[in-house]
Amino acid sequence: MRRHVVGPLLAAALALPLTLLTAGQSSAAPADKPQVLSSWTQSSAGSYDAWNAARQNQAAWSAYAFDWSTDYCTTSPDNPLGFEFKNACARHDFGYRNYKAAGTFAADKDRLDNAFYADLKRVCASYSGAKGSACLATAWTYYQAVSVFGNSAMADGRADAR
Repeated sequence: MRRHVVGPLLAAALALPLTLLTAGQSSAAPADKPQVLSSWTQSSAGSYDAWNAARQNQAAWSAYAFDWSTDYCTTSPDNPLGFEFKNACARHDFGYRNYKAAGTFAADKDRLDNAFYADLKRVCASYSGAKGSACLATAWTYYQAVSVFGNSAMADGRADAR
């Protein structure tokens, strides 16, 4: 009779580490998460387009556990003077929040800010004359704000952003 009790207990004891190992592996982000994050936070239009496509289909990227939250342009207007800066601000938030979570924000901040400025200038490229000049001046102001204040809690939209 003892044999019947020991067998199931031994099987359960051996199965537990395998179950825990499998559960741990399934909840871990894919190994290429840093490369994907980097590819979506470059200054190029292609990088922006890839990020925006992923943003439109976040469920497909759920295994990566990216932080897609945004407050857009924080305390500044999302569309100042009618210029559509909202999505550029959302991508900037994406970069800030995910690099902070990865613990590499300080090393990546300048690149994120430069990508933000490139996104803003692409918005401005659709305007000409005085309106184009006004857009570029506004873009420069937004870029300078994140460049100088982008590590503050206010700029990140979170109280824990040190």
